[in-house]
Amino acid sequence: MSVKITYFVHGTTIDNEKDLSTGWLGGELSEKGIKQAKELGDLVADKNFDVIFCSDLKRAVDSAELGFASKYKIIPDVRLRECNYGDFNGKPSEFKDNKMQEFIVRAYPNGESYQDVEKRMADFLEFLKKNYAGKHVALLAHEGPQLALDVLLGNKTWEQAISDNWRNTHSWQPGWEYGIN
Repeated sequence: MSVKITYFVHGTTIDNEKDLSTGWLGGELSEKGIKQAKELGDLVADKNFDVIFCSDLKRAVDSAELGFASKYKIIPDVRLRECNYGDFNGKPSEFKDNKMQEFIVRAYPNGESYQDVEKRMADFLEFLKKNYAGKHVALLAHEGPQLALDVLLGNKTWEQAISDNWRNTHSWQPGWEYGIN
């Protein structure tokens, strides 16, 4: 039996507005991000989920609670965390954004690689297959885990996932669909 996944990203943070890459720092939603998180629940009110999992980082937990807590059980999971940018956590985004391809295999200094994120997400997908077969789950997390889903479930290479990243064209949408067979 398959698992249907709808993937959401957290609302805009104060760091996002300052062009900083938060990484493993908690991150505070900005006023815009709070509004986005609340509106997201309304935008997808026609969808029914069996459960919502979110990253355990503050910005994702806050987004999930603002958008969905009145309707769904929300379960934070460390495996849905953003990539740990190590020395780049909290630094200007240009440092991370211009170097993503360099850290597919090699870890960010004092952090992790995108393949490390892929391993976490592969473990999480196995968990979903075992425990949520036939269900529709929502995930609310970050860029790195979504790119890992593009690699694991979308048959893309890391280079393609980074190149095709919707963030490059600012083409946000209220959820991306994935499936595990």
